[in-house]
Amino acid sequence: MVALLGGCGTGRSGPGGEGLDRQRQQAHDALARYDKAVLDAGGAQRFVPVGDLTGQLGDWEPANRDNKQALLAGRFFATSALPAAPQPTGQVIWENGASEAVPLLSAEEALRQMVVAGAGGCAECEMLEVTGARLSTARTQTTRGPATAPVWEYTLKGTTVRATRVAVASSATIKITPPSWDPFDTPAGLAIDSAATTAVNPRQLTVAFTGTPGPGSQPCGADYSAEAVESANAVVVIVIEHPHKPGETCPDIGAPRTTAVDLAQPLGERVVLEVQQGLPVPVTITA
Repeated sequence: MVALLGGCGTGRSGPGGEGLDRQRQQAHDALARYDKAVLDAGGAQRFVPVGDLTGQLGDWEPANRDNKQALLAGRFFATSALPAAPQPTGQVIWENGASEAVPLLSAEEALRQMVVAGAGGCAECEMLEVTGARLSTARTQTTRGPATAPVWEYTLKGTTVRATRVAVASSATIKITPPSWDPFDTPAGLAIDSAATTAVNPRQLTVAFTGTPGPGSQPCGADYSAEAVESANAVVVIVIEHPHKPGETCPDIGAPRTTAVDLAQPLGERVVLEVQQGLPVPVTITA
């Protein structure tokens, strides 16, 4: 996979990139927000899904391909009453066998969350008509690794595609509100995409992110290190770039890169946050 890092011909800065002190402040701010979110949730980490809670099963037919944008924009309406959860709680089951009982949403409330999450964009998109719903399960990324979680599965008029929404009530999740995004004053640092650790060495994290295609020994390349800012509930990882040559003008083409960081304490049940907005990333824990 190849990604763009920004505009063409970016001048490369020295080790740490631009604003290392600013990134450390962002990290402390992110930890404070997350610690407060945990406190607001009653002091428990609970189930913390990562990424979009709305999904789909199946592929859009040629006549319905524009419906993808409608789904992302939350353009749904139901033609009849949708069911309540058949039982008060469901189970989230992680790949290591750990499980947690979680309260369930009704299909109607989960659909309402889908609409709100879409923020009403794509006004020109045709509304998607929901004709029914059933409680099912689906693989979901979380801060403790992939898990099977309860989801509502919605049938839609005129297509075999089904929309899905995680069916876990908000009271059982940690709600993180990132700072507003200012395109004229964007946060410093490289946002990590995921993290991994092992049961053998839980004090070391390997983080994945988009960096330069080549190593620091090559023109326009870079090597990377990282530092961790930690609290009792979370870890923020700051990726530090060591470019081939400070001030070098390079094309902004990126590639998948990784680096490792040692923690002061084993990761345990703590979540891993990226440094730009303090949002959780998927964590894989292997034996």
